[in-house]
Amino acid sequence: MAWFFELSPVMQGLLATLFTYFVTALGAGLVFFFKTMNQKVLDMMLGFAAGVMIAASFWSLLEPAIELSAELGGNGWLSAAAGFMLGGMLIIGSDIALSKATLIQSGREAAKRSILLAGAVTLHNIPEGLAIGVAFGSAAIGIEGASAYSALFLAFGIAMQNFPEGVCVAMPLRRDGYSRWRSFFIGQASGLVEPIAGVLGVLFALTVRNALPLALSFSAGAMIAVVCSELIPESFKDNKVIAAFGVLIGFTVMMALDVALG
Repeated sequence: MAWFFELSPVMQGLLATLFTYFVTALGAGLVFFFKTMNQKVLDMMLGFAAGVMIAASFWSLLEPAIELSAELGGNGWLSAAAGFMLGGMLIIGSDIALSKATLIQSGREAAKRSILLAGAVTLHNIPEGLAIGVAFGSAAIGIEGASAYSALFLAFGIAMQNFPEGVCVAMPLRRDGYSRWRSFFIGQASGLVEPIAGVLGVLFALTVRNALPLALSFSAGAMIAVVCSELIPESFKDNKVIAAFGVLIGFTVMMALDVALG
């Protein structure tokens, strides 16, 4: 992996988010082989991803945001709090808007729910891609507390939750009568926004240093909102103990790696 850390931050962000997209497509691709998947495995993966994202939200995003804001002469906690709330409200607002959407004309409620789920996953992937890109950009310009290792593991954690997301978008569509190829296409398409957002996040971090604390904390708030609104409820619904164990493992691993490598 030494070659990866010798690349430009833009290429690092692009490759990392292409990987997260690939894992989404991998999950969606299961429709070619199965109609269902072991729910315990999915819930464990979602729990692990939730733990990684919670830990990364503080050590990879919020803590560097507070330190950089103070370094720039601002009020560290205030800008972090504002960015955090903005990111969280974006996810909450998009969820509310999608749940009340009236533009989807479908005679089948199951199909309508599946399409709404695909839209929700796509919207959530935008701040996740931004978070990865901003993390690589912050590491490249030497922000204290940020490192390429922690950014890479953040991408790994997001990829872990992208796999069941791909499954959860594609398989319901298949059950609702869509063809395997159409189900796969919609499922993988939900992850296409991540590479675009990842590159934009890197470029933003490299060029707009004064706004970086807001961008870091914004990404943290969006990720916590995704964890609270999607990952935790979904993974705890059927296998609470397994999912909780996954959260603990994911949080511990991310914390240890971030502190050790950061």
